[in-house]
Amino acid sequence: MSRKAAPPWKTDSWFVSPWNFVNEVTADFRPPSRLRIHDVTLRDGEQQAGVVFTRAEKIRIAEKLAEVGVHRIEAGTPAVSPNDEAAIKEIVKRNLGPEVFVLSRCMIDDVKRAVDCGVDGVTIEIPSSEHLVEHSYKWSMQKAIDLSIKATQFAHEQGLYVSFFPVDATRSNIDWFLQLIERVAAEGHMDALGLVDTFGVLSPHGAAYYTRTMRKRIAKPLEVHFHNNFGMAVANTVMAVLEGGEVIHSTITGIGEGGGNCPMIEAVMALRILYGVEADLKYELFTEVSELVSTLAGRGPNRPFVGEETYDVESGMVVSWHRNSRNEYPTETVPILPSLVGHRDPRYVMGKKSGIDSVAIWAEKLQIDLDKEQGAEVLRRVKLYSHDVKRQLTEEEFKSIADDVKAGR
Repeated sequence: MSRKAAPPWKTDSWFVSPWNFVNEVTADFRPPSRLRIHDVTLRDGEQQAGVVFTRAEKIRIAEKLAEVGVHRIEAGTPAVSPNDEAAIKEIVKRNLGPEVFVLSRCMIDDVKRAVDCGVDGVTIEIPSSEHLVEHSYKWSMQKAIDLSIKATQFAHEQGLYVSFFPVDATRSNIDWFLQLIERVAAEGHMDALGLVDTFGVLSPHGAAYYTRTMRKRIAKPLEVHFHNNFGMAVANTVMAVLEGGEVIHSTITGIGEGGGNCPMIEAVMALRILYGVEADLKYELFTEVSELVSTLAGRGPNRPFVGEETYDVESGMVVSWHRNSRNEYPTETVPILPSLVGHRDPRYVMGKKSGIDSVAIWAEKLQIDLDKEQGAEVLRRVKLYSHDVKRQLTEEEFKSIADDVKAGR
């Protein structure tokens, strides 16, 4: 006599609500036949202010991610620093199993760096809301479109898998956004479309609408990249997967810019146990990989709204966005004013992911006069120093570097 199959809500390993599986709940679900995980811990996770992974630590985390069975590793952004580029190349060289991707801005030079690293694919980001393009990038909309078309086509010609990554899509005008996506698909190239909620401002129902709308209009795989500023990233990711999202972009522990990224473990376990959607990972290694990332990061994700460093910015690109828009458009890159919850204003911190605008801001504050070449050299040394000490710089350390550069030392 054969043993009766266990119901999905009660097995030897878990016991959850049977209500999750009644037809009235599941009738409209359209999950993918195969769910894939695109881990962004080494890139977007490290963009959290104060998180610094050394070259050796990035390789160690990549090895553990491969052991867990993630399908892709986004190993970083080659343009961040020579150490990051070297780490990416080493991860590729080790042939760990998962595909290796990097993030590129919509610039040919960034894509060339990706090609030089030998990666399998590239996530090409472009601002996709009119207000972010105009207020934070200070670009014309036509420039954004032209750069997207050229960069994605070039990446395709180089044999890279192209995941098109439209930044701030969820605050854009939907008609404009669809025009942008359809033009890039027709005139440039995309192998997949990233559904991006850069500032974590979607509701679960908005996430379902977003995915459903894109699935009807774009005949490409959909990749879900949702941030956690309202604590909704897991719920939003689940809703998007149930509408047909095929790839989850997430970080171990949920570290990341602002309120953090979607935490992979929570999302994967919710989909597996509450919805019966499998990612085919080695779940028994989740505690190990979480402890490893937490230890090497030196912290967990910021708490939405009230975390001490939730509003702080280190990433050079985001500092530039915020600097360009903060006075006239204060909610452009900080969608919730910190004062709404009694928090202090954002700080521009100095570290491995900083850019030239950060150097200019700090130099002005400390009354240090740097020309263009000196500023670039200070930034180079800042990145190396932050990598070596695994933390942000103090004002005294920055001033010491700047003084050495000015003195020609």
